[in-house]
Amino acid sequence: MPDIEAIARKFIEALPHSHALGMRLEAIGEGTVTISMPYDPRLIGDPATGVIHGGAVSALMDTACGAAVMSHPGAGISTATLDLRIDYMRPASPGQNIRTRAECHHVTRSVAFVRAIATDDDESRPVATATGAFTVERGPA
Repeated sequence: MPDIEAIARKFIEALPHSHALGMRLEAIGEGTVTISMPYDPRLIGDPATGVIHGGAVSALMDTACGAAVMSHPGAGISTATLDLRIDYMRPASPGQNIRTRAECHHVTRSVAFVRAIATDDDESRPVATATGAFTVERGPA
């Protein structure tokens, strides 16, 4: 059985934006992953409020969803985003890390379906939710 944590870490480290945004793998299971991103003043979208730009949240959610696909035992060796819908519920609180938990809940021959929730320290109130479809690329049999 492949080491899914090593695969996910390699996937995240291979993405330059993940490194630039300070993303860290916090937890991983079969088809689930949690990735966090620290608060960084360089990522502020609104200087008046100190709120992190939605693009950084989007990148975090996309990365977490892709890693969830890579960690699913029924998926493949590679993935790419086909479609990702993100609904922003509220601004993340300034000064707080943002954490995304993604779950790959269904895999077909060529497409994996994922859902995710991003939160800050107040885990009872989502910052954003996402649903997406990702490619499934299988290795040689």
